[in-house]
Amino acid sequence: MIHARFNLTYPGFALDVDMQLPARGVTALFGPSGSGKTTLLRCIAGLERAQGGLLRVKDEVWQENEKFLATHQRPLGYVFQEASLFPHLSVRRNLEYGMRRTAPNKRKVVLEQVIPWLGLSHLMDRNDISGLSGGERQRVAIGRALLTSPSLLLMDEPLSALDNASKQEIFPYLERLHGELDIPVFYVSHALDEVARLADHMVLLEQGRVIASGTLGETLSRLDLPTAHLDDAGAVIEAKVAVHDEAYHLTRLDFPGGSLWVSKVERATGAMVRARVLARDVSVAIAAPHGTSITNILAARIVEIQDDGPDRVSLRLAVGDGQLLLSRITRRSCDLLGLAMDMQVFAQVKSVALIA
Repeated sequence: MIHARFNLTYPGFALDVDMQLPARGVTALFGPSGSGKTTLLRCIAGLERAQGGLLRVKDEVWQENEKFLATHQRPLGYVFQEASLFPHLSVRRNLEYGMRRTAPNKRKVVLEQVIPWLGLSHLMDRNDISGLSGGERQRVAIGRALLTSPSLLLMDEPLSALDNASKQEIFPYLERLHGELDIPVFYVSHALDEVARLADHMVLLEQGRVIASGTLGETLSRLDLPTAHLDDAGAVIEAKVAVHDEAYHLTRLDFPGGSLWVSKVERATGAMVRARVLARDVSVAIAAPHGTSITNILAARIVEIQDDGPDRVSLRLAVGDGQLLLSRITRRSCDLLGLAMDMQVFAQVKSVALIA
């Protein structure tokens, strides 16, 4: 585990967190601007010093009582919003700079791994980095951070400065790193789609405090959190590619207790994928629907109902063996259907987005 406790006060803002997080996978630090995400990341990096703070990364103590490792003494990699490459160095030299920060006998990541992971082979001979696209620059910056062989990788909104095309370009590489690396990552973002696509664990911050922390699926499906009321609120489903239907160009995804049909995906049968179902794309019926164009109809149970404004309600639905979905419907529909807790219903899923 990673144990972090920080208390830091500025005029008009205070950070007060005490959390234990998994030392593997991607942990998203999520929240609105000003919630303390970057300040927390800077405390972890040693760029801010919280009096009486505590930071243990696995079995290493980075801060406790009077002990405080300076940033350069902490085995971490840091990727900022801007790539911040050295303009006078080539792509290769920028990458090698990260590698030289680590003694040869302590290197866990080498250049020959990073180049294919991040698709950098065609850039290695580039001497002038000014001509790199935003996505290419950020991939080089991530590679440089990885080549320090960090015990912890910190990423502070690494996609926020990129246009949508560059974001879509870099997502597959981030997903590949997620599968290849055994290095815990703290990923700061205020974009729910990024979190849904990349994270395993989620920490929700508000006004300098942790208001929720848990697995991605559990946290995104909680109706008592602000994320449930965002326009793109929804659930994430880890599923297996089960069948390709060539005639209709569809793929069936199976998860414990249910399945979903999506547009055909170019993944092998048996591959694990991540799908996202938005609350606004889930309607509810109290009897099995017939004669409908909606392909995905799942037996479900209502486990929670909560008001979502003057005219809407949000439902938390249990499907199959532990999978949770969110549905956002009108208050009128809820009353007309007589929806109540523990009621058996049918969730009609109008759209499924494959995100990983």
